[in-house]
Amino acid sequence: MNQQFSLLKNAVEVFHSYGIMLNGARKNDHFIQNLNMDPVFINGLIFELEFQLKVYLKEEMLQRACTPKELIALFLEMPPNN
Repeated sequence: MNQQFSLLKNAVEVFHSYGIMLNGARKNDHFIQNLNMDPVFINGLIFELEFQLKVYLKEEMLQRACTPKELIALFLEMPPNN
């Protein structure tokens, strides 16, 4: 449980560095449609999350994540150092 808390804390810091607040309904905003993010910045966000959390996602899994909440859920599903 403590490991998941630290993972979430680090993920929130990365999202904040990209200007994405995860308060309330904002965590369900679509990256492109609602947050107006360019795909290059989305890839940078994912890279930064993988680097900070030391969890690496497969390309097929990333297609399911269109919102910050979905992306964090993917990282929580994966074992560390996979």
